[in-house]
Amino acid sequence: MITLPEECYYIIFNNLRPRLKNLFSCALVNRYWCRIVIPILWNDPKDYLKDIRLIEILLLSLNSNEQILLIPFKISLPNYQKPLFEYTSYITNVNDLLDLGIIKWLRYKKYHLGRELANAMKSSLVVMFLRTSKNLSCLTLNEIICNQIIFEKLYENSNVTSLDLYNVSDDFKSKTINALAKLLYENPTLTSVDLFDNKIDIEDMKEVKH
Repeated sequence: MITLPEECYYIIFNNLRPRLKNLFSCALVNRYWCRIVIPILWNDPKDYLKDIRLIEILLLSLNSNEQILLIPFKISLPNYQKPLFEYTSYITNVNDLLDLGIIKWLRYKKYHLGRELANAMKSSLVVMFLRTSKNLSCLTLNEIICNQIIFEKLYENSNVTSLDLYNVSDDFKSKTINALAKLLYENPTLTSVDLFDNKIDIEDMKEVKH
């Protein structure tokens, strides 16, 4: 039996990226294939960030410090066994669909939905992404969760090159502006910052209601 070099397997599996079901099937063949396929599957989750099953997996990755942010809201976090892989370490892009995934998860779990709770949950997850992801290059945040903890983690992360801030209000807090300026000054890898008002698509919001 001839075994191909790992680089060849990577090229083959990477070409299957548009066909995620086929790629997932490959991950189930054996441990060797799984080790190659998992980073490809988790490289850019995009639309899947709004899937409550993905939110469940992400919540399993929170450490004790990140869970503290949720204590005031009495959130019951998943308590089953942690995944074999640290999936979040492979993610390169976290977009604003994470907000929708959080809203859907909270509705599914029948929590009283409030913006403060959703923001606290996103803040915890973003801090976790900045801690665990070795490849995170693009990050989308809303103004409200731009707190000191997140900026500190951004200072430490040397991979993020693009930061998008949406729902930026006219009264953007001066301390947030100062923190952003400091971030740009101290983190030379961050080369792009985009301030924009990007609302979640109305069709996606209809989907949440079902």
